[in-house]
Amino acid sequence: MKARIAVLPGDGIGPEIVPQAMQILEAVAAQYGHTFGFHPADVGGAAIDRTGRPLPDETLKLAKESDAVLLGAVGGPKWDGLAYDVRPERALLGLREQLGLYANLRPVRELTGGIYFGKPKGIEKTASGERGVNTEVYTTAEIVRIAKVAFESARKRRKKVTSVDKANVLESSALWRRVVIDVAKGYPDIELAHLYVDNCAMQLIRNPKQFDVLVTTNLFGDILSDEAAMLTGSIGMLPSASLGSRVGAGGPVGLYEPIHGSAPDIAGRDLANPIATIASAAMMLTHSFNLDKEAAVIERAIVRVLEQGYRTKDIQSPRAKVGAGGAPLAGPPPEIIVGTKEMGRLIRQALGQS
Repeated sequence: MKARIAVLPGDGIGPEIVPQAMQILEAVAAQYGHTFGFHPADVGGAAIDRTGRPLPDETLKLAKESDAVLLGAVGGPKWDGLAYDVRPERALLGLREQLGLYANLRPVRELTGGIYFGKPKGIEKTASGERGVNTEVYTTAEIVRIAKVAFESARKRRKKVTSVDKANVLESSALWRRVVIDVAKGYPDIELAHLYVDNCAMQLIRNPKQFDVLVTTNLFGDILSDEAAMLTGSIGMLPSASLGSRVGAGGPVGLYEPIHGSAPDIAGRDLANPIATIASAAMMLTHSFNLDKEAAVIERAIVRVLEQGYRTKDIQSPRAKVGAGGAPLAGPPPEIIVGTKEMGRLIRQALGQS
């Protein structure tokens, strides 16, 4: 396999966590005889500082010419005062739109429709002050394509899809539910359930094991996926893949990134958890390159390191380390707190043991 990968570290902890994922990919490539070419570019706040724009033309050109994109994080308080159309986060929306990335696997959510892209939108002056408007819009085609991603994903898992909407009060959600039901007719082997988003938020906390694949709108998925991330102990543990229909080296061209933000408060301190970014690289191997075996090796290496008790600070357990009289507690091994670079090194080391 030969593949061209655009590397967009971005802001905050991005330049610390992305190199760890790159080194993992390099190690896997060496182990299995693949060649991955890494091509860096600025995005987000770093791009604004250099060019005045969050998504420069050269960065977008590189992304379009690549087989996959590996991204760190964008944004930070430094750029909060900018107009909305030039803030760092607009780079993500631009990449999704320009690359045609409509499906986000976190669990599955729709990515390029809904309230983040609907029009009219904006802030306008009124006689008594100002008025802010955003519009939730979905077409049949947009719902069909994300529903198919959900059902196809479920076929590789426990064969259950839960569609999350607010069909009791939103017309866009009523259409969403009706179209998902129609798509489900083509997947008779998959169980389909529906939940209102408020009930789903509660059920995720009450009994997360009841779910297999969730499919929902852009806004609802943005909220629910962060909630679901904390079930693992930290938002620093969860990867994501944004996929479209254009095919690259072995599968759909995708954008791979951790779901967490740029965490500027810990940037440059070797504290960031690189696991979500490394796991995003594993998703790249699966979804863009069809290298399932290599992806599984990375995932097993992550599990092995965690089983050995290694932790970054964000996933350190609050449990006591010793029992009465200073005796060690029975159960998991003592936790060893490590930094970003050391966690990356440990996972690379574990690749050969998986």
